[in-house]
Amino acid sequence: MSTPDRRTLIADTAIDLVAAAGLRGLTHRAVDAAAGLPAGSTSYYFRTRTALIGACYQRLAELDLGDVDADGPPPAEADRGAAAATLAALLYRWLTTGRARQLARFELSLEAARTPELAPELHRAGLGARARATAILAGLGAERPEEAAELLVGWTEGILYDRLAGALARSRPAPNLAELTSVARRMVDAALL
Repeated sequence: MSTPDRRTLIADTAIDLVAAAGLRGLTHRAVDAAAGLPAGSTSYYFRTRTALIGACYQRLAELDLGDVDADGPPPAEADRGAAAATLAALLYRWLTTGRARQLARFELSLEAARTPELAPELHRAGLGARARATAILAGLGAERPEEAAELLVGWTEGILYDRLAGALARSRPAPNLAELTSVARRMVDAALL
């Protein structure tokens, strides 16, 4: 495994800090210390906190799309079952091994809602997931794949939020792949109506 470049290391470390301590824990100095970098390294690459948060958005989008692509290309033929299984595997990954990263993404998204200069970075970061969902749903025969993708991404975000930080975060047992597959199938079917 290769060593990440400094920018990637800084963004990954910043994401970990946000997941662990929220935005109050995100400082240039804290990133330097957690990454084991000399003091001033983070501010050399990302002069402002806004630039550092923008780097987090970009890295989160890159990692999330990498997860989407990890299961291979979308089904070549109209196979709702395969699409639902792929979505369920993605949800399972994000609720387990990717949990901290998704918590950081939600935290950073809320910051963008309150800080207008961060909104363009968040918007750009979110377009990749919607493009992937649009392509998959178009392949499954959606009449209006862009609209269907908006719904599917919104439902996916809702499940993630509810299980990670919402009402079910503490009361729901560990994610179950079979249950998530059933939920994903209903979501895919509903998006294609």
